[in-house]
Amino acid sequence: MGRLRVLRAVVAKGSIRAAAAALDYTPSAVSQQLAALQRETGLRLIDRVGRGVEPTAAGRALAAESEALFQELSRLDGLTRDLREGRTGSLSIGYFASAGAAWLPEVVTVLRREFPELRLDLRWTEVLDDPLGDLDVNVFVERRDTQPPTAAVVHPLVDDSYVVVLQEDDPLAMRGDVPLAELADRPWIDNDLDHGACREVLLVACAEVGFSPRFSVEMHDYRTAIPFVTSGIGITVLPRLALGELPAGLTSRPVVSPTPVRHISVAVRRAVADHAAVVRTVELLRAAVRASSPTP
Repeated sequence: MGRLRVLRAVVAKGSIRAAAAALDYTPSAVSQQLAALQRETGLRLIDRVGRGVEPTAAGRALAAESEALFQELSRLDGLTRDLREGRTGSLSIGYFASAGAAWLPEVVTVLRREFPELRLDLRWTEVLDDPLGDLDVNVFVERRDTQPPTAAVVHPLVDDSYVVVLQEDDPLAMRGDVPLAELADRPWIDNDLDHGACREVLLVACAEVGFSPRFSVEMHDYRTAIPFVTSGIGITVLPRLALGELPAGLTSRPVVSPTPVRHISVAVRRAVADHAAVVRTVELLRAAVRASSPTP
């Protein structure tokens, strides 16, 4: 490519000396590059005319045809620069349901405003076993004994404790918090995927005090499970982040002894960790976490 660039400069400037000045080369270096290009192509590209040079028809044709190539290289250079600075390209972000509802709308709004040419690809990753998969960024709940992928940088976001949702006239609602063991004999309303990381956190905590929840209603998301508590059919236990605004007649209390806690982090693909849009995404997620955290 460098030798083609030299040829184009000689054709455009009309002399080796002028081309050398334009390229910040010595005239000798330009002559050497032209000689090497002629050997590589097997073509006579330059004729000596007196003390100067004259491009041959082959030289002019090669220089002209390479114009499109150099325009494309310039475009790719610009694309690389834009990708590095986050101005274009695509960014894939994974999330699980409660994090997506609580944090992503504001994150996406700001990203679209600050990086208008960036294509965002948002994916629900509740069932993803790998903390990153093929994503650029993924908000996930850490599993026990799972090592982060070597291709990722992991940033902790928040430790999200669990609460029990019950009716306001329930005797346990009179308490400031509820020991987990006191929920052992209650019917539970299911609210999560059987094999999800959030379910794992809860079942491990229950096992520590010697019971397994007795589910009377099967649901697979928090917001659908909560209204069933109003019927009196059971209680439901869920992460604080997923609580939202409760229907009239319901309240929540922290679960203690032990307190189930899910550790939420964001994994970033190491290859894109320094891109402006990725750095900004992590900043916005942290800001969203702070804004959604209960005031002490």
